[in-house]
Amino acid sequence: MDITTIIAIVIGFASLLSGFLMEGGHFAALLQKTSAIIVFGGTIGAVSLSFPLSELKKMTYALKLIFKNQNYNEVDIINQLSELSEKARKDGLLSLEQDAQNNENELIRKGLALVVDGIETDVIKDILERESELKFSIYESTAKILESAGGFSPTMGVAGTVMGMVMILGNLGSDTKELAHSIGVAFIATLYGVGFANLLYLPCAGRVKVKAERQMMVNELIIEGLLSIQAGENPRIIKEKLNLNLLEQLNGKKSSKGDAKEEAGG
Repeated sequence: MDITTIIAIVIGFASLLSGFLMEGGHFAALLQKTSAIIVFGGTIGAVSLSFPLSELKKMTYALKLIFKNQNYNEVDIINQLSELSEKARKDGLLSLEQDAQNNENELIRKGLALVVDGIETDVIKDILERESELKFSIYESTAKILESAGGFSPTMGVAGTVMGMVMILGNLGSDTKELAHSIGVAFIATLYGVGFANLLYLPCAGRVKVKAERQMMVNELIIEGLLSIQAGENPRIIKEKLNLNLLEQLNGKKSSKGDAKEEAGG
């Protein structure tokens, strides 16, 4: 479990709630069934209409990526691949059979199994790259769904508030206190819509994107390392090459951000 995700969500909603209570509000005032039905039901309906069921089913992968603690230590991965290459160089590729079954990383397990089985380099590269790209596309799809929810949610909130205001305007002759209470209730829908969009849906979409990109970078290192192991390259050379690849990837990301800023400025 990625505890930082839980802590971040709790801090966000707790801050919003604390601010409301400090201003003299009451927690019960935030619990409005009609607002919840309009905002959450409307958001679910709009998102479901925007994406086919096959895409919506991928949300289970997103939840795993958001809440599961992933090991993205590239240095550890490089050291591990270097150790595997040293083992293969001393005892042969067949000595990696046990590692192909017990390694914690799924892509390394699959790649080592292909290497031990003597599959051709091009075939191994194609299989592993396609699997990596498939997972990335799944995560990309789920991020779009969450971003879509983040877009529809505030709109549903405004719709709920407008509906509430229509009812209020239709009862202008009522008691003033009751009207004030009804206005407050009407704006709860907007609070639901904006709050959940900016504290849950959009941040989760961003988290999926960041983790997916990081996983893609790790997968590229793994694929390069496994192909080098199969080719029988020197463990020290493999380690140096993977370290350089990692630095290039990191610098490439920084460059692209810098270019984007320059284009925006221009």
